[in-house]
Order: sequence, then structure tokens, then C-alpha cells
Amino acid sequence: MNSQSTAITAPASAGSTSQVLWKQLLSLTLLYASVIIGWIAYYNYQPKLLEAYNFTDLTLFLFVTQGIIMVITPPIAGRLGDRFRKKAGKRLPIISAGVSFAAMIFMATAFTLFTEPGPIFRWILPGLITLWLFSMALFTSPAISTIELFVPVKRLPTAMALLTIVYGLLYSVEPVIVDIIDFLGAPLTFVVGGVAVFLSGMLMNKNTKIVTDKPKKTELAKSDYTYAFVLGMALGLATTVMFNLFPEWFAEQNFRLFGVGGDAIISIILAAVAILSLPISKYAESRSVYLTILLAIVATVAIVAGLYFSSSAILTTLLLLLFATSYALMSVSFLPLALTVVKDSHKVFGVGIFFAGFELPNGILEAFLVAQGNF
Repeated sequence: MNSQSTAITAPASAGSTSQVLWKQLLSLTLLYASVIIGWIAYYNYQPKLLEAYNFTDLTLFLFVTQGIIMVITPPIAGRLGDRFRKKAGKRLPIISAGVSFAAMIFMATAFTLFTEPGPIFRWILPGLITLWLFSMALFTSPAISTIELFVPVKRLPTAMALLTIVYGLLYSVEPVIVDIIDFLGAPLTFVVGGVAVFLSGMLMNKNTKIVTDKPKKTELAKSDYTYAFVLGMALGLATTVMFNLFPEWFAEQNFRLFGVGGDAIISIILAAVAILSLPISKYAESRSVYLTILLAIVATVAIVAGLYFSSSAILTTLLLLLFATSYALMSVSFLPLALTVVKDSHKVFGVGIFFAGFELPNGILEAFLVAQGNF
């Protein structure tokens, strides 16, 4: 990769439009929101269903399976998406197939729970969980990869800010979403989830049919997949530490923020990320690629280390504000940066590699925590 410092706006192959296609971008955002809510529902009900149907001994197996699926499926889906682009000028078939499959699994799970399967048919449940994980992974990264079609290259961080706002806001109100999910009950939750994914997927399919998606003839000489993978892994490490380790650290330090502790602090961090993401995206658009990477990674490592060793409530509060800032910078800039180092004909695969790197730390740590009985 060229070591010369360049701006995010430099690579001409990273986008394919001269204006923001708001209808298409908002359709993608809606689909992304339905995916996040689906994952919140999954993490809420998976342990409850395993306990209800006496599958708690399969918890570690399912988490290991989840980690493997979430790492290997995005690149596979990316390869398929790029083939569809080359042959038909669209990556939509792989997205539509994944959305339809995920909706079907949602409904099948809901039907299984409605019927309360007996001892023999209860074994359908672990299979449905595995298929659901695969179907969600199948379409998510190809769908997010379409963001480069909807905005000019120089506006990619701003477009990512929109997704980051949705991500931050939904996870910041996760306790409220969980209460609603618990009120609905598992069967109805999966019905609503299936309908939401299907409708948002069909809306995106309808709004993006007019978008040309043929790979460009003039592009980079070579793709740097290692770079894309490392960017994804860096963001994944920060995310994994925030969700899985911060609450325990804060409990050990007896740290409270605005009178709340534990997981509630993560909600506050994510709300801050959502607020900061748009102004941070403007900063990222005006700075060099490598300066952005260096600043975000070095700052995040230093901040996380400071949070681990901090014994001062004031210092921890300040470090959390800095973490929210650096995490927002990573969220809005790392995927656009990854898009600049892969050939246009391999864009969907490159995004799949990015998400494989993103999921790897979480898969490893969650499996470890489950094995230790701490998850």
C-alpha cells in the first residue's frame, strides 16, 4: 500500500455517485436498524430459550458456532455479491436472498415456539438458531457495502455517521427495547423481527433497483485485504472491550456515571457516540487517511489502558468522553478507509473481509467468557 499520506477523497473507485441518494441511504439505514434490533432480541432470548428447552449444555457450542459463522460468512457473501455485480450489474440478489432467508427463519422460530415442541422436535431449535446466525451474516455486510453507491467518495464518513447514529441510539436504549421484547414474548418478538427485516429489505431492494452497480474498468492494481481486515479487527476490538469488559471494570472500581453503573454506562457511552459521530465525520473527511487511523488507534489503546488502571471517578469520566470520541472516529472512518484499498471489482468481498475482522475479537472473547462461566 502506498505510504504517501492521502485524503479520504483521493481514491476515485470508492464511490459511484456525484450526489447523495437519500432515499437509498435511508432505506439502508432502516434495514440496518432492523438488524440491530434482531441482534438485541437474539442476545436477550438465546439464553432463556436454551434454559427453557434444556439446552444449556450447548451454550458454548452455539457461541463457538456463532463466532465461526460471523467470521467466515461475510467474505463468502462478498464473493457472491461481486460475482452478481460482474454478471448482472447488481449485488442485490445476495442481499434479497439473505433477507428472505432471515425472515423465513424468524417465522420458523416463532412457529416452533408457538407450538411448544416435544422432546423430539425441540432439537429443531438449535438448528434454527444456527440458520438464523448464517442468514443474518449472509446479507448484512453486502447490504452495508452498498453505502458506497449512495454517496460521493468524500461523503462516505458522513454516510457512516448516519449508520453510527442508528447503532448508538438503538444500543443506548437497549434496556427499553429488551423490556418491550419481554412484554411481547419470544414467539411474537420473532414474528415482528421477521416482518421488520423482510419489509426493510424489500424497501431497500425497491429503492436501489435504479442504481448502477457495475465494477469500474479503471481501478487499483491490487487489493490490500490485510489492511481491510486489520481495520475491521481494530474496530471490533474496541467494540468487544466496551461491551464485554467495561461493565466488569466499572463494577470492580465501584464507578458510577450520572448515578448508574455497569451496562447502563455503556448506554451513555453509545448515546455520546451517536451525538459525536456527525461532527467527527466532518473532521475525518478533511484529514488524511493515515493520520485518522493513527490518531484513532493510538488514542483508543491509551484510553482503554487508562480506564483499566484508573482509580479516580473524575479521570474515568474524562476518559470515557475521550473513548466515545475516538470510537466515533473509528466508526465513521474505518470502513470508508477499507473501501479505498480494495479493487472496485472486489468491493463487496473487501467489506466482507472488514466485517470478518470486526467479528473475530468478539467471537473469541465471548467463547472464552462462556467457557469460564462468565457470560
